[in-house]
Amino acid sequence: MFSTAKREFGGTEISATTAGEMDESGTISGIHAEPTRKAMVRKDVQLSVIVVLRDPAQIPPVRELYYGYKEHVEATGLSHEFIFVVDGDHRALFEELLRLKEDEENLSIIKFAKWYGDATALSAGFDLAGGEVILTLPAYYQIDPSAIPRLLDALDGYDLVAVRRWPRKDSWRGRLQTRAFHAVLKAMMGVELNDITCGVRLFRRKVIETVNIYGDQHRFLPVLVSRYGFRIREVEIPQHEQEASRRSAGAGSYVSRALDLVSIFFLVKFTKKPLRFFGSTGLIAFLAGLIFTAVLAYQRLFLEKALADRPALLLGLLLMVLGVQLFALGIVGELVIFTNARQMREYTIEKIVN
Repeated sequence: MFSTAKREFGGTEISATTAGEMDESGTISGIHAEPTRKAMVRKDVQLSVIVVLRDPAQIPPVRELYYGYKEHVEATGLSHEFIFVVDGDHRALFEELLRLKEDEENLSIIKFAKWYGDATALSAGFDLAGGEVILTLPAYYQIDPSAIPRLLDALDGYDLVAVRRWPRKDSWRGRLQTRAFHAVLKAMMGVELNDITCGVRLFRRKVIETVNIYGDQHRFLPVLVSRYGFRIREVEIPQHEQEASRRSAGAGSYVSRALDLVSIFFLVKFTKKPLRFFGSTGLIAFLAGLIFTAVLAYQRLFLEKALADRPALLLGLLLMVLGVQLFALGIVGELVIFTNARQMREYTIEKIVN
């Protein structure tokens, strides 16, 4: 039987591992899954706070940012640690953090030699985190920091708490972009979230032990988490004035997010069933080409219409070839999934009644 370390967080019992615990009735409670990250739980830390720093021109002084967050993290009453990840060769940021460390502040520092991206930086922070609960905070104030204790209360009964900045104080253009993006997200993924780009998230350790992120997938962490059956809750927190004055994201940024969304769509919907996508699209293409070719053949045989100047014939044949190739690609994908099925785990178990 696996053991489970527990602590009381404001009356809420939070489990530290994914294995679960059996009670006297033979019931194993607590979601468990195949872990992908080795646990580094520390008994002296209940809450790990991770902040990624990557653009000195866009963030407030590090000391001011740290103490601004620390004041409200301490209000939770939990033993905590701060982990700062410097994403890139930013010597000035690193030296500011070292000065904070010299003041005997309880923080750890990770410095990358070059820029790797937020997802990689967060993953490095997750590997170092020792708390049973993880809180990610952006390098500038997206929300009112005084609302941080409310997030701990909202975690009761859930595995991840996402934040919606509401009411929004930024420009009408920023609000319109956010609304349009989330409308597409809901249509493609069926996820009821309204502010997936907010960097403030609180979740239990078992979430990061199960879900891996790379590239720019950190924005879609709630979507990936929902794939495993974890419980997600979105809470409304007032947007901070500092972020409201920031410029709205450019068109290039939303093109990148759209591409990331397509990537997440395939990962969530068709990772285990590639034939459903490639087979269906291949079948549609093949049937369209077949209909084109059949109509042209009928016109040539019975209506005596020449095909020499009919490019539609070439289009029909190309669609048929494309349909066969897509279907074959789906079959190959299914073979790969089948041969690796024993090593693949993407489910979580909430309870076992023995």
